[in-house]
Amino acid sequence: MEIDEEALQQVTAKKKIYSMLGLAAKGGRIASGEFMTEKTIKGGGAFLCIVAEDASDNTKKMFRNMCEFYNVPFCCFSDKDTLGHWIGKEFRASLAILDEGMAKAVQKHLGTLLDPGQAGMGKGSRCMKCRNGGKNGENENS
Repeated sequence: MEIDEEALQQVTAKKKIYSMLGLAAKGGRIASGEFMTEKTIKGGGAFLCIVAEDASDNTKKMFRNMCEFYNVPFCCFSDKDTLGHWIGKEFRASLAILDEGMAKAVQKHLGTLLDPGQAGMGKGSRCMKCRNGGKNGENENS
């Protein structure tokens, strides 16, 4: 039986991301839910914004534009139920990571899920494609 290295690497990266989100939530370094995520981004306390891939197009567009304006990295990742589960809440469509080191570590593992050229580490970078939420050819289903 042959093991697909790339698939194994992606599964490992997803598990690490979920674990880091849980750890950040346990340490109180996550703002979740639309209102708190927006408040944190506008207040300058967010180092990474993650929006669920199954969130509405309006939600993705709102957070993408807000993150671009406030120069916060933005990602679309996972689904609402899974994001909520891993941070110990009900479903969550959006969350912000409040710790710079944790945000960089999550971005690094998100980069493993993408082509190497798409995973920027600087502020304002887009570390994950977002269906109908990307910009200038970044859409997954254009």
